[in-house]
Amino acid sequence: MPLPMEGVRVLDLTNVMAGPYCTMVLGDLGAEVIKVESPEGDSTRTFEPQINNESYCFAVLNRNKKSIAVDMKAPEGRDVVMRIAAQSDIVIENFRPGVVKRLGIDYESLCKVKPDIIYASMSGFGQTGPWSKKGGFDIIAQGMSGIMMMTGFPGGRPAKVGIAMNDIACGVTALYGILGAFISKLRYCTGQYLETSLLEAGLAWSIWEFGAYFGGGEMPNATGTRHRRSAPYQAFRSKDGYVTVGASGDKLWKIFCEQVVEQPQWLEDERFARNPLRVKNVEALQKLVESIFTAQPTAYWVTKLDAAGVPGGPVYTYDQALANPQVLHRQMVYDIDHPRIGPMKTLGLPLKSNGELTKIRKPAPLHGQHTREVLQQVGYLGSDIAALFERGVVKESVVKESVVTA
Repeated sequence: MPLPMEGVRVLDLTNVMAGPYCTMVLGDLGAEVIKVESPEGDSTRTFEPQINNESYCFAVLNRNKKSIAVDMKAPEGRDVVMRIAAQSDIVIENFRPGVVKRLGIDYESLCKVKPDIIYASMSGFGQTGPWSKKGGFDIIAQGMSGIMMMTGFPGGRPAKVGIAMNDIACGVTALYGILGAFISKLRYCTGQYLETSLLEAGLAWSIWEFGAYFGGGEMPNATGTRHRRSAPYQAFRSKDGYVTVGASGDKLWKIFCEQVVEQPQWLEDERFARNPLRVKNVEALQKLVESIFTAQPTAYWVTKLDAAGVPGGPVYTYDQALANPQVLHRQMVYDIDHPRIGPMKTLGLPLKSNGELTKIRKPAPLHGQHTREVLQQVGYLGSDIAALFERGVVKESVVKESVVTA
C-alpha cells in the first residue's frame, strides 16, 4: 500500500524549525519534499554537534527531503522556484512577512502558474496586524504569549519551556491546515492560502489557562510541576530523585492514601476532602507527601503506584528517557545511514498504524544534493543547467560512494 501523500510534491521554502518540522512530517507521510535552500544553506546546518562537517541536529529534522541550492534573489533563481512551483501541489514558506512578495514568489504570483496551489505561510506574529513585520523566534513568542510567565517555579524568573514549544506548535498548526486544505482540494478542486504564527499557535495550546482567565479572572502564574486544577498532580521529591503522581480524582486519592503512602488518616483531613480543597492546600499536601516519599527511592514508589493502579512515574533525565525500554520498544530511537555522517540515530515515528501511513524513507540531504536531479525533473535542459551552475545561480553537493565516519 502506498503512503497517503505519495505523488504529492511539496515546495519547501522554510528554514530553522517550525517550517522544516511541518515539511518533515509531510515527507514522513510520503510527499516528495523539495527543500529550497539559499547558497549558504539552512541556518541550522551550522548547528553543533558537527560530524564530518554535517550538523546532526539538521539531519534529525530534515529527513525524507530533497535539497536544491538556489539563489532566489537572482532573476534566474526566481524562475527556478516558479518552475518547481508550477509542478507542485503545496508550497510552504516561513520568511518574514513581505519577503516573498519582494522575491516574486508570493501566493498571488504562484497562482498565475499554478491556480490550484495550496500555499502556507508561517511567521512570528502573523501576516497582518501591528506586530506583523516584527521578527520572531520561539523564545520571543513564548515571552509574548504569556507562556514564560506561567512556566517555572513561583517567585522565580520567567522560564522558557525546555523545548522549542511555539516553533513545534506552529509547525503542527500549519500541518493540519495544509492537510485540511488538501482534503478540500481533493473534494472541490481548489487550492487556497493559509497562514499561522508562532504567537497564535502557542496561544492556541493554552486551553485551561484561557478558560480560567475568562471564566474566573485567574492569572496563570508559574506553579512548578503542580497542576492548577488538580492535586496531587505533580512531581514529588523521593530519596534519590523525583516521582510524578496523578491522583487528583477522589477514587485515586483514596487509593493513594491507603495503598501507596499508607496514610489513611489523610482521608479524614478536611483540607484534602475534595480536589478543589487539595489544590487550595497544595503546599501542605506536598510537605506531607514528601515527608513520606523521601524515605524511599523513586523505583520503590513507582512500583507501589503501579501496583495500586495510580498513575505515576519517574522523572528522567533526557538520556534516561531515550534509554527507557518502552521508548526503545516503540522505536522512538531509529537507526539510519546518512551520506556524510554515516550510521546515525534519528527520532522515530510517534504515530503507529496498521497500514502504510508514515515512514522514514531516507536521511536528510546534503546541501544542494538534488539540485541537478530536480532541475531535470522540471524540464531544464542540460545546457541550461550547466549555465545556471556556471553563473552561481544554483549549487550542489555530490554524494561520494564511501562515507567517512567520525
